Amino acid sequence: MRLKVFGHAKLRGDFSVPGDKSISHRALLLGAVAEGETLVENCLVAEDVLSTARCLQGLGVRIEGVGTTSVKVHGVGGANFSAPTSHLDCGNSGTTMRLLMGLLAAHEFESWLTGDDSLQKRPMDRVAIPLQRMGAKIEGRTERFLPPIRMSGAKLRPIEWALPVASAQAKSAILLAGLFADGTTIVHEPAPSRDHTERMLQAFGAKVFVRGLTVTVVGPAKLRGTNLVVPNDPSSAAFFLCAAAAMTDAEVTALGISVNPTRTGYLEVLRRMGATVIVHNERTQAGEPVADVTVRGGKLSGVTIAGELVPRTIDELPVLAAIATVAEGTTIIKDAQELRVKESDRIAAMVNELRKLGAQVEELPDGMVIQGSSKLCGAEVESHGDHRIAMALTIAGLLAEGETIVNDANCVAISFPQFPQVLASLGAEVEMA
Repeated sequence: MRLKVFGHAKLRGDFSVPGDKSISHRALLLGAVAEGETLVENCLVAEDVLSTARCLQGLGVRIEGVGTTSVKVHGVGGANFSAPTSHLDCGNSGTTMRLLMGLLAAHEFESWLTGDDSLQKRPMDRVAIPLQRMGAKIEGRTERFLPPIRMSGAKLRPIEWALPVASAQAKSAILLAGLFADGTTIVHEPAPSRDHTERMLQAFGAKVFVRGLTVTVVGPAKLRGTNLVVPNDPSSAAFFLCAAAAMTDAEVTALGISVNPTRTGYLEVLRRMGATVIVHNERTQAGEPVADVTVRGGKLSGVTIAGELVPRTIDELPVLAAIATVAEGTTIIKDAQELRVKESDRIAAMVNELRKLGAQVEELPDGMVIQGSSKLCGAEVESHGDHRIAMALTIAGLLAEGETIVNDANCVAISFPQFPQVLASLGAEVEMA
């Protein structure tokens, strides 16, 4: 699919996005090892979450409603998965692979985890090495443990582990394995990362303690099935909120999105750039803070995004880079080397594609320098098979003169199949071919 947009729309209106991807993954995974049934409402229907559901089904978990927003998981009650009869295909989803490795570490059978070409280039060492320390046997390609991953679980022992970089997926995998270890598993983070796993483990009845940057889980734990409603995904909402921020007289409101502090870094960046950001109608949903968020556009200024802010904006950095091209002054993104090992090399991809639109961007080993006040001109750009690159470049196209075509835009279905429709509902001129 090619996504075509035309510049200088003024986005206005309220909008809803689908359920949060990170929370949907975790709800299915924890429901699978809990006792009893777990009902997940507003579950994201997108390729990544479907990969998690299919892998769980391959491990003998009965799941009703796969492919709908209302999913019922019949838990197996602990480390009681069935040995898979074929490879577990994680598709494009690093979350599926890494978190599933944490659960499979406690299952004493052999399993293979694989994925698409992109996923097979993404290192799994941050998960594999601590799980090996806990007793699992894990093999991958090269010392970085590139997939396919071959693993055999074991009776696990607890560990205390310091993560080399803030990573919610690595942290979560260790905590999930810790559910089945006999004793206390401790994870230290260098900076805050998403805490959805910790929150949800508590909702399922696990003993989890958070003190500063240290998370502790006590095993063995018995999880109890529960009912939960997934908040709307703030990372999906970010594309429209950031676009509105860069447009004079634009105003959009995202309804019912998670405002978990580990996910709102991009709202802080928008405020620092000069946008008006209003958080209202705050409430709690599935143990997560939820609110409606309104952004009004205006004149933006360049900022520096670095340090502890990076883990809290990691998925939104591509679209923040896109709007930085029209802000006044210079925007610097650094300490973001993690972008190199996402679905694509997001640093190189954004630098190369924004230059096609006329932006002045310098590539750094761990980020980029963006000279603002660019007059962008429509062009033909490439998604690099990466859903967030495709959507970020679409937003850049809205800020450019003329017509921008994003090639290979089918990848938006990985996280947000409704992206073109929501964009059009807010006033953008969008064509799909």
